[in-house]
Amino acid sequence: MIPRKEYLDDLISLKDKKLIKVVTGIRRCGKSTLFELYKDLLLQQGIRKEQILSLNLEDGDLADIDDDRKLYSFVNNKILKDQMNYIFLDEVQRVKDFQKAVDALYIKDNCDVYITGSNAYLLSGELATLLSGRYVEIKMLPLSFKEYVSARDKTSDPEHLYQDYIHNSSFPYALELERPRDIRQYLDGIYNSIIVKDIISRRHISDVEMFKSVARFLFDNIGNPVSCKRIADTMTSAGRKISVHTVENYLDALTESFIFYRASRYDIKGKQYLRSGDKYYAADLGLRYHVLGSKKADAGHILENVVYLELLRRGYEVYVGKVDQSEVDFIAVGEEGEEYYQVAYTLVDADGRTLERELSPLDAIKDHNPKYLLTMDYGPLVSHNGIKQLYVLDWLLR
Repeated sequence: MIPRKEYLDDLISLKDKKLIKVVTGIRRCGKSTLFELYKDLLLQQGIRKEQILSLNLEDGDLADIDDDRKLYSFVNNKILKDQMNYIFLDEVQRVKDFQKAVDALYIKDNCDVYITGSNAYLLSGELATLLSGRYVEIKMLPLSFKEYVSARDKTSDPEHLYQDYIHNSSFPYALELERPRDIRQYLDGIYNSIIVKDIISRRHISDVEMFKSVARFLFDNIGNPVSCKRIADTMTSAGRKISVHTVENYLDALTESFIFYRASRYDIKGKQYLRSGDKYYAADLGLRYHVLGSKKADAGHILENVVYLELLRRGYEVYVGKVDQSEVDFIAVGEEGEEYYQVAYTLVDADGRTLERELSPLDAIKDHNPKYLLTMDYGPLVSHNGIKQLYVLDWLLR
């Protein structure tokens, strides 16, 4: 198992805290493995095996636990009455009204509760209302490039590993598979599980092919501004009419299942959020290549996707920036303020205009927050009037 240190450290710091620990993320990103790593650590710390109760609620043997009362009764009958119990509920969203059972366990003094889910519904609606202020969310993603490299041959060239990373998938188990055909079959299983279990069945989507067409559109437009009207017009021009409202529902479903992340736009000078021009980034680029096949991708937008996810992993809120008529790829808002990032696959050209074009939006920002230009051009750190140009693979491997 690949150590997921940052996520594991989060759980360690929250141990025995009176909070429900909620781990969210796309299917197969490593949530269950994280729990296994954490349970091993608990045992090493002297917690007895009998104090740990772990249920995967998608296990067929637990199919009878289909509502909150049955879940609470099952767990309550298993826990030790006079000792601290560590309760792990995996894919808990499968159980109807699960939030009521989770709340009932939470209020017990001898229960430390950990839950996972593959759908943002886990923290929406009734659960968020019922448990407001009583849970902490740990947002999990598939492997970072640094984690991926740590599990591969250390003598391999980083740029070669980067190509493997974006084409072969960042899902942890994909590292166990050597043949491209096996990786594709594995990704097909993940994709279909997300589409069928997390979206179509819950959202009662009837036009499955249209829904998949919208998903393909997003995969094909990573890093491009997207609007519901543009998608609806594209589908209609291809001979399949769809309303803007339906597209909006489909986009919500795709982000709710964590297969895509939405980056909203922010006007840096006007200090306001913009209502149009959102961008969408995929949780795993291997899925993009699986869905679209050999269709050529814009290398710059693919790199953008990798950088966007890495900023999320590092704890930032991430937006697409607007400054006058120019665009800053990312505004990253962290505990110490804002940082600005421009991403370019290469700056190499005959007349230097690419460098000028990439620096221009950052130069137009007049505050003194850190500014970075990330590129695949290998070289030492360069400063352009305070804008730091970094080799992006070094940045990813920090």
